[in-house]
Amino acid sequence: MLKILLKKQLTEIFRGFFFDQKKRKARSKEATIALLIGYMVLMLGMMGGMFTMMSLSICEPLVAMQMDWLYFTIAGTIALVLGVFGSVFNTYAGLYLGKDNDLLLSMPIPVRYILAARLLGVYLMGLLFSAVVMIPAGIVYMVTAPLSFGTVYGPILLLLLISLLVLVLSCVLGWGVARVSIKLKNKSYITVITALVFIALYYVVYFNAIKLIENLIANAQAIGGSIQAYAYPLYFLARTGTGEWLPALVSTAVVCLLGALTYLLLSRSFFKIAAMAGVVSKIKYKEKAAHIRTQATALLCREFKRFTSSPNYMLNCGLGVLMLPILAVVLLINGGTLVQALDNTFGGVPSATITAVCCAGICMAVATVDTAAPSVSLEGKHIWIVQSMPIEPWLVLRAKLLVQILLTAPMALFVSVCAAAVFRPALPELILLLLLPQICAGTLGLFDLFIGLRRANLNWTNELYPIKQSFGVFMALFGGWGYAALLGGGAVLLAAYIPPLLYMILFAAVSLLLDLLMIRWLRTRGCTAFAAL
Repeated sequence: MLKILLKKQLTEIFRGFFFDQKKRKARSKEATIALLIGYMVLMLGMMGGMFTMMSLSICEPLVAMQMDWLYFTIAGTIALVLGVFGSVFNTYAGLYLGKDNDLLLSMPIPVRYILAARLLGVYLMGLLFSAVVMIPAGIVYMVTAPLSFGTVYGPILLLLLISLLVLVLSCVLGWGVARVSIKLKNKSYITVITALVFIALYYVVYFNAIKLIENLIANAQAIGGSIQAYAYPLYFLARTGTGEWLPALVSTAVVCLLGALTYLLLSRSFFKIAAMAGVVSKIKYKEKAAHIRTQATALLCREFKRFTSSPNYMLNCGLGVLMLPILAVVLLINGGTLVQALDNTFGGVPSATITAVCCAGICMAVATVDTAAPSVSLEGKHIWIVQSMPIEPWLVLRAKLLVQILLTAPMALFVSVCAAAVFRPALPELILLLLLPQICAGTLGLFDLFIGLRRANLNWTNELYPIKQSFGVFMALFGGWGYAALLGGGAVLLAAYIPPLLYMILFAAVSLLLDLLMIRWLRTRGCTAFAAL
């Protein structure tokens, strides 16, 4: 029974390897094997290779300073954080808010088997992520340090202890995430903020990795003293990796006790945990005045609610909304350095060329917002709702278009104003610096809606397909970047034949002409195509 439940749990976790949600059928054995191999290459090849390089850079200096325990403190901490991050959301969804809790509890299955299978699923996921760090670290240590029985069993035992600690921490944090998610009305913002924080931390660590390693080796003694003084349990656990028998014995006993205590607490409260998904907070009725909206306003609010209700939609199609103000801040802070770099690069060329390049950079950031491209496909099987209402199709399409323009045009104007304050262009160039990104926002919005309508796909089972894997989104992103490259690259390469100022004016005129043609198509054939979907 436990084996069957564990197989079911792992199948749910890795469902994408065995079932094609887009085609709604099981994958072939060849496709499943290929996906599993690709996943293993990603985990072992890319992530494992990255942590192998890290281990090679710090192991030998720390072993030479007889600070082996600091090496395992660093590797163990990374493995612990990565393991918890990789399994905590699986704990939240699979253990605390499992959708099949009622079904399993209604069957003659002992509760201990259900709980054990779910905990084993969490443990294996945590072990997978922890092993990506600890296996390379252990192998590098065995090769670098003098070979003995302790240098062999120490890293292996430390990996097992860390994976069990990951299980305990994942259960605790997963419970917290589940409790918070039940209380929250809109969870999408929390998901987006969490993802952005981890992305920011990743890039900060990635770009400063070499400097961090150099500082670590240079200040190893001071860092080691601080760890022993303020994080003694971590120091004591890390000594297990060096093969010391007393830390290994005590750490094993403590971690096993924590694991047993976690299982005991969960087993006694599993029925309450299983009922968490059904908890509904009471809402006190408050009388409010109803506001009548026009059709256009109601449709626009509907599109904005669709955008803000989906973390996948916001992260994949709206990340540029954050990139644009960041670009503005970078211009204000490092404007002098950027002006000097552009002067060195384009020395002797007209200032209008620099203005065109600046406009191209803003347009490239604007192109990362492509909410209009998947908006038609995201209607899915519910598209009949707006089609059956007495609403003109153009009003529906215009609402989808306005969402993207309202997200990009104000931010693009803000960046243009910051760029104007830094570069101080002449009046004609200033006008173009303010207008071209606005024209770009309109042109790209129209193009994204056009391509999204032409390649609409309503037969999807997961919103990630129209958001990430559709041809319309692909063309919207790379087509937008090509549009920006044509603006900046054309002004630079054709400067000898066409004055950059004239080139920008012609580019704006052609863009406005394309806008008129796309608006005409959307209001005629586009509306007919939308009504026929």
